[in-house]
Amino acid sequence: MTACSFCCFPCCRKSKPTMPIVDGIPAVNLGNPEPDETNTRPHETAHDAVGPAPSRFRLRIAAAWWRSLQYVGMALHFQAPKRPPSPCFTRTIPATISKVKGEVTLQFYTPEGYTTAGTTSRKFPAVVNFHGGGFTIGNATDDARFARFVLETCHAVFVSVDYRLSPENPFPVAVEDSADALLYLIRSGPELHIDPAKLAVSGFSAGGNLAITAPLLLADHVKSARASGTPIPDYRIRAVATWYPVTDYTRPRALKRATSVRPDQTLPQTFTDLFDASYLYPPQLNLSNPYLSPSKATDEQLAEAIPETVIFYTCEWDMLLEEGQEFAKRLEREPISREVRYKMVPGVPHAWDKSPNPNKPPELSEELYRECCGYLREAFERA
Repeated sequence: MTACSFCCFPCCRKSKPTMPIVDGIPAVNLGNPEPDETNTRPHETAHDAVGPAPSRFRLRIAAAWWRSLQYVGMALHFQAPKRPPSPCFTRTIPATISKVKGEVTLQFYTPEGYTTAGTTSRKFPAVVNFHGGGFTIGNATDDARFARFVLETCHAVFVSVDYRLSPENPFPVAVEDSADALLYLIRSGPELHIDPAKLAVSGFSAGGNLAITAPLLLADHVKSARASGTPIPDYRIRAVATWYPVTDYTRPRALKRATSVRPDQTLPQTFTDLFDASYLYPPQLNLSNPYLSPSKATDEQLAEAIPETVIFYTCEWDMLLEEGQEFAKRLEREPISREVRYKMVPGVPHAWDKSPNPNKPPELSEELYRECCGYLREAFERA
């Protein structure tokens, strides 16, 4: 296999998307990759996007296979200099928002001085991060390179969330787990030496979606809880940093791919089919749900939940470029009127910053990570 830059596991971006059997693991074929009158119309339900629901068992086998390859890819990714930090400690919390009971693991990366904070009243800002991988693969440690810049530039605690993955846990579990992580940090701020008034959220790809949708869900949950008499401490999310997120699941994949200036460099259909079939379930799921497609949220919802500072990165060759541009512009316009720092990274595909090539210096990604964290630091300093 050849290696390409997608979530750090082998695939072939340059070939036309096909549906091969990969080392005995069948791909999940959900339809014709070429756009036509039917599959470029807006989708209303998961059935419209996925078609007849594939076997959940088959999806689990395919997901397990790609997770194993992704693990190898990330191990190679971390070999490139400068080596990223490791988590300082973890916390496992119960899922309280989701109806699907379980646990969520949080990986904590701490800045210099945090280890001595136990004897002081000092509180640190925190950046809560959500990894990518189509809601199907990936781990909370995948963004450790970004964590280094948060620690050094923002002098903030970096908390990365191991939300539960699909197909075992389809929508909305990932969003609920992400909101639960925020809620835990808000409630446990004093114990963790974190200032709930100085929070930020970040995420990559699917995690970029969660960086937008988790605050939406959290705002609604807090409002409902307080109305019922459940006390929740005050908090402020000062900024969101979202990298190449999916913001609109009602747009067919075929249409998204057709709008790319380099369709050959978009995610292969093998993966998008697996991701969509795994996460978009059951078949009657409404794809306009704002916790799934934040572009479908009302202006009132976005104005209430989205922080004042929005840092938004897209990729020139990505099938998600167009919807990302449109959503960033909407956040900047009235009545939402957020301060949007938007940048389209030229000449790169989706997840370009997660290359599995250990000999490839991550100079561009480090430059943009540093820029992003500078904006985050400014947001914290204005608090």
